Amino acid sequence: MRSALQNMGGGFLRLLSYLGQLGELFLETTLAFFVGKIRPNLVGRQVVNTGFGSQLVVIVTGAFTGAVFAAQTYFKFSTLGLESAVGPVVSIAMCRELGPVLTGLMVAGRVGAAMAAEIGTMKVTEQIDALRSIGVHPLDYLVLPRAAGMFFSMPLLVAEATGFGIVASYVITVWGFKVPFAWYDAQIRAFTDLSDIGIGMIKGFFFGGIIVLVSCHQGLTASNGAVGVGRGTTSAVVISSLGILIVNFFLSLLLNYFFPLSAQA
Repeated sequence: MRSALQNMGGGFLRLLSYLGQLGELFLETTLAFFVGKIRPNLVGRQVVNTGFGSQLVVIVTGAFTGAVFAAQTYFKFSTLGLESAVGPVVSIAMCRELGPVLTGLMVAGRVGAAMAAEIGTMKVTEQIDALRSIGVHPLDYLVLPRAAGMFFSMPLLVAEATGFGIVASYVITVWGFKVPFAWYDAQIRAFTDLSDIGIGMIKGFFFGGIIVLVSCHQGLTASNGAVGVGRGTTSAVVISSLGILIVNFFLSLLLNYFFPLSAQA
């Protein structure tokens, strides 16, 4: 019993220590946006890697999620005579939940892993120490451009995933199941507004911050050579994904309090 309590206490202390390190990195990165040296060429490169490079996986994920969600919703709603409600249900779900969460998970797997691996490799090969020796702050050179690129790209990727999901649901519902377009369009316009889109954008911004902080931290603290880099990369994806799912719950409660679902006009 005592050993179990000690293990639980040790795990809790390690969690607090890890969260403290993430908080310190967050404060340093936030300060760097105001007083650090921003390198536009590095920021542009990260925008290309994060935003443009993630488009295919985001489009496929959003489109097929919207399509399958529309199909499953139609199968149930058609038994209740609510075929016209398929559109707004899919639209709201994609805007508020599925679009931002799935985009965050895909970007964490693709971009977060690359961030952790790249920075971790530089750490174990002492390239970060070389940056310090020539007077370049590693935070300004490595973390700041990635954060700027992520914050710029994530809301746009969320909007892209959401848009393609809604378009795919239209194809399945109107063309596939022959629901009249007038019903589909009128219901979406009645129950979906800018607040739904805004919630997705806000979530994308927060999820991007989680991916950057966790991935860069794993890279900056990597050790033990290639083995440590591999472990850090895996941890970056796992922790970022869990962080997105946990934070999404609290963001949903908070944002839905300030931006409740719209009623039909």
